[in-house]
Amino acid sequence: MKQKTCTLMLACLLLLACSNTKKLAGTGDAEKGWKKLFNGKDINDWFVKINHHNVGENYGNTFRVEDGMIRVSYDQYGDFNDQFGHLYYKTPFSHFQLRFEYRFVGKQQKGAPDYTLLNSGVMFHSQDPRTMLKEQDWPISIEMQLLGGLGDGKPRPTGNMCSPGTDVVYKGVVSPDHCINSTSKTYDGEQWVKGELIVEGSKLITHMINGDTVLQYSRPTIGGGVVKGYDPKYKKDGTLLSSGFIALQSEGQPVDFRNIEIKQLPDNNR
Repeated sequence: MKQKTCTLMLACLLLLACSNTKKLAGTGDAEKGWKKLFNGKDINDWFVKINHHNVGENYGNTFRVEDGMIRVSYDQYGDFNDQFGHLYYKTPFSHFQLRFEYRFVGKQQKGAPDYTLLNSGVMFHSQDPRTMLKEQDWPISIEMQLLGGLGDGKPRPTGNMCSPGTDVVYKGVVSPDHCINSTSKTYDGEQWVKGELIVEGSKLITHMINGDTVLQYSRPTIGGGVVKGYDPKYKKDGTLLSSGFIALQSEGQPVDFRNIEIKQLPDNNR
């Protein structure tokens, strides 16, 4: 009897060990291929374009690194004066999975438009900022819009889509709306939220918040309005967007970003 019990216990331990090994192997496989876009120390691999300023001018030290985070701050500003800005990673991407964390902090900058309260975003399939004119407010791009709850008990989803100088196909038709709301929950206060983008060129784009799929659409195309001050030769309406630059947004609300990583995905259409 004792021998049978020992044998049974040994078998159970072996099964448990195999199960844990498989879990660890699966976790390792899931983490393969990820690359840090932000090293937690500096933004030497990124460059800035802020409205009313030339590319490369980080006016007011808007984008800075503190405590392992990229912080978007306005403590060296006066009036905001529509100085919408973006911090771009140095190379473009086409098929990729991007993950990051963000949180809203502090108060909205004086003079920033009302709609920018607890509002930021991550741009992708963006035009090269070196093609933007000094007085261009937004890059021609697609935006994963990030919103914070206003603490009033009303829903305010995050992980939405906005389309400066672009159009997208949503539910089978070209959307007439500049922004499309996601199905995400509302996140109040200064809590960290996990955002994720899965971009398959122009075929399919998926937004995820805290692990949940909250929005999908396809066929991002140059078109639409909203963008001002651009060079017309870079806004060829009807051009399908299958690649471009990734950028973190600054539009008047202090916000922190961290753990920004990317995994390049195969282009199955090749």
